[in-house]
Amino acid sequence: MAFLLNDEQREFGRTLGRLLGAADTAAAVRAWADGDAGPGRKLWQRLAGTGVFALAVPEEHGGVGFLPIELAVAFMELGRYAVPGPAVETVAAAVLLDRLDGPEPAASWLPGIASGSALASYADAAHGPYALDADVADVTLAVSGDQLRRPAGHGTVQPSLDPARRLARPADDGALLAHGPGVAAAAAAAADAAALLTAAQALGTGCRLLADTVDYVRQRIQFGVPVGSFQAVKHRLSDALLALEFARPLVFAGAVALARAADGTATRDVAAAKAAAGEAAYGAARAALQLHGAVGYTEELDLSLWIRKARALRSAWGTPSACRARVLAATDGEVPAAADSFYR
Repeated sequence: MAFLLNDEQREFGRTLGRLLGAADTAAAVRAWADGDAGPGRKLWQRLAGTGVFALAVPEEHGGVGFLPIELAVAFMELGRYAVPGPAVETVAAAVLLDRLDGPEPAASWLPGIASGSALASYADAAHGPYALDADVADVTLAVSGDQLRRPAGHGTVQPSLDPARRLARPADDGALLAHGPGVAAAAAAAADAAALLTAAQALGTGCRLLADTVDYVRQRIQFGVPVGSFQAVKHRLSDALLALEFARPLVFAGAVALARAADGTATRDVAAAKAAAGEAAYGAARAALQLHGAVGYTEELDLSLWIRKARALRSAWGTPSACRARVLAATDGEVPAAADSFYR
């Protein structure tokens, strides 16, 4: 089966690419890492104007419905330009709220998510203890078992492998928004959506790292010729390209499976996409670091923003080993609960 985007989906990706390419996303990432969310929130509003977050919200709350394929297209571009903020968690929160029984939590937050005026952070105790960017989010949602709470606060914010991914442990108290089996089912759908979009983000990050590295080795001269002409360099870049290209159809296969799933979960396909994309992006980051030489290790080079993001996304919402285990377990007809840390 061929997973091909239609003309509208491709143009949507190109539109986002032009918008983000004209913005100074690297400066927004650095400001976000330093605790200044202003530039990032302005960028968030521009993305919302294109309908990115409305893709996760049903029409009755100001969105266009849950469209995983279009979301995957969008999040590839978010990864390609290293857009900061809890974008994945905001979509996961929207998926969770949409699937809960009762209109109150959904009506309170889904319109704001669709318009881009509300950033949401989301933590699921089954998938790790931390909420991303809880210090700047307008709402933080936390699931534990069959209970959904809005924590009253959070612990000390700490950096992850990517300084722009600011982590905090939600407080155990707070208002109980929903409870019962429906919460667990909604949380499973939210986790699959988060894993898929993290995979798409990682794929976009890896593609950017590869493109920047190819440009660099064409310009860097050694022994009187560009280093990109050396066979060892070509092989390293070819390996990175192949891994990314093999991951791409898996990401969109996961999106198709998620779109077709009646219960909103497609664990096997999503886990396969997450494992492949995370490893491919990490491989591209390692190649970029090595082929840029000593300059690749500097904080001042914007490349470092993508290298660190690739490493963090590799483990976020599912480590490669945990995702491979889910694929095997789902193939055998049994899907285990996640037990690994989703935020390393």
